[in-house]
Amino acid sequence: MMTENADKLALVTGASRGIGAATAKALAATGAHVILTARDAKALESVEDEIHAAGGAATIAPLDLVDGTSIARLASAVAQRWQRLDILVLNAATLGSLSPLAAADGKEMNHVFTLNVLAQQALLAAFEPLLRLSPQGRVIALSTSVARTPRAYWGAYGASKAALENLVAVFGEELKNISAVRTAIIDPGATRTQMRARAYPGEDPASVKPPEDVARAIMQLLAQDFESTHYLKL
Repeated sequence: MMTENADKLALVTGASRGIGAATAKALAATGAHVILTARDAKALESVEDEIHAAGGAATIAPLDLVDGTSIARLASAVAQRWQRLDILVLNAATLGSLSPLAAADGKEMNHVFTLNVLAQQALLAAFEPLLRLSPQGRVIALSTSVARTPRAYWGAYGASKAALENLVAVFGEELKNISAVRTAIIDPGATRTQMRARAYPGEDPASVKPPEDVARAIMQLLAQDFESTHYLKL
């Protein structure tokens, strides 16, 4: 166990698998107490067990981010138990269907934006007071290249991530002169995740990097001082 994040509290969304799980384990391995959130309670318990077995500390908080009250309830619980939040990793997202924009299903597009944008804004709003209480509050948002370079058939996902990047950048601008909170956006590139497998079903998973590589990059970024909004492409 390393201790560079000892006494820090981190919250990782989408922590049941992939980049979220790898990042949670990496944070715990450096001494942080990690709150793990996702919808799948059993998968969260598995990640929590791995963290505890390695000597780390974690707490699971199974929830659906698109539930209208779940984020507020989580923020209230964190405030009561820990009083501050040092690291917020916005990883949870949904891909939706890859289709021509003219054929996009309105209901599905609404769900993509609800999770990828509206829930992220709700997280920022709910945890802003706790992040401002940290001597070094950090917000890390996972994005994608299609947020900045439009790609055919990726309209809903790309537009939602472009909106997320803007929200995180605005949040950083609003807080940089009145707090120690700093924001960063990471484009992990091709990574071995379930979302990647859905988008590229014929791809050999071994041909792209594992989530642990992204987690290491996040840890390296957290170890540095940076100005809002820092952008990192892997």
